[in-house]
Amino acid sequence: MTLLKRLPLEQDIETKVVLKKLARAHQALAELKGIAATIPNEAILINTLALQEAKDSSAIENIITTHDDLYCSDSSARYFVNVAAKEVHNYATALQNGFEQVQRTGLLTNNDILAIQGFIEENNAGFRKQAGTTLKNAATGEVIYTPPLKVHSPVNHWDR
Repeated sequence: MTLLKRLPLEQDIETKVVLKKLARAHQALAELKGIAATIPNEAILINTLALQEAKDSSAIENIITTHDDLYCSDSSARYFVNVAAKEVHNYATALQNGFEQVQRTGLLTNNDILAIQGFIEENNAGFRKQAGTTLKNAATGEVIYTPPLKVHSPVNHWDR
């Protein structure tokens, strides 16, 4: 069953617990925004967060690196300590580029997604045409995510 067939959700997820956590998250983000404004170069904080997200997300794909390797690498100079650090830096840069695109236009089109994917993988492979690999917990064997059996390229009228 594809994700689109599962939406909208059949249950209400806006419970009291979720809404209380949402309020706390909003408060924490406001505090972070206030503190970030006191940093001489706010981009350092934002870039570090993107790099940490990219590192953790890449680990799911078995691309493992250390914080030291990431911070010893320089993506603007295209110098990387190892291949894993390069891939994580590419992911972080693509993440930032996608975020900036949404800020500029308010949209994320199929062409934008393809450009982001192309930057991460350094190719023009396009949308996946066959089923992906099921992600499992290595310790328990529990299936964490099963991708759709067949992925169709979504239709986006803005890309025409």
